[in-house]
Amino acid sequence: MKLVSAIIQPDKLDEVHEALIVAQINRITVSRCTGHGQAQDEDLYRGQKVIPSLSSKIRIDVACNEEFVEVVVNAILQSAKHGSGDIGDGKIFITPLEECIRIRTGERGGQAI
Repeated sequence: MKLVSAIIQPDKLDEVHEALIVAQINRITVSRCTGHGQAQDEDLYRGQKVIPSLSSKIRIDVACNEEFVEVVVNAILQSAKHGSGDIGDGKIFITPLEECIRIRTGERGGQAI
């Protein structure tokens, strides 16, 4: 089992969600978050150091079995990119998922996903 986490631009949420549905991935978690992935220099404003502000982003988490990882990644890659790709389009992280337990039934592992 894997956990696929994608940080994307807020305006791409609907497109990514639709792409995942077309790929038959229906169980996702969506969160609002802030951050920045590119190194940003401090600016000077009226003699004061100004630290760049954090940008609004969307985080999508998809827990899936091994055979669906590439399906999820490809759906996100194809739908989250602006044109031919812009700085800040986002990142995808794939991490091992040790265990999944469905609270309602107590099922464990891949069947609980």
